[in-house]
Amino acid sequence: MNELKEPIEIDLKIMSKLIELRHEISKNTNQYWCMDGAKIVSLNKEARDYTEKYGQDFIHANAMMVDSHVTKFIYNMYVKLKSPGFPFQVFTDREKAVKWLLEIKSENEKK
Repeated sequence: MNELKEPIEIDLKIMSKLIELRHEISKNTNQYWCMDGAKIVSLNKEARDYTEKYGQDFIHANAMMVDSHVTKFIYNMYVKLKSPGFPFQVFTDREKAVKWLLEIKSENEKK
């Protein structure tokens, strides 16, 4: 799981670095990714657009952790509207997030 150390406003420059780092960590192979979204203060339109174009590479499924049910609801509604090319769900409970990712992985391994 990636975790942010402090609150951050994400712009295009930061987003491109984050995606580049994730690709490097994954060694350009598909991964089941759990990310910390609790400290994301804002995500500007350029960063969102860049994520839609380049941020979906090398992901089997993505779980995002947030610290409020309101934030969870907002992210989940956004995901339903934008529909990434892989399972993506937002959680407030880390254990549930990991369990969900393991279930997705298990289902994929059966195929």
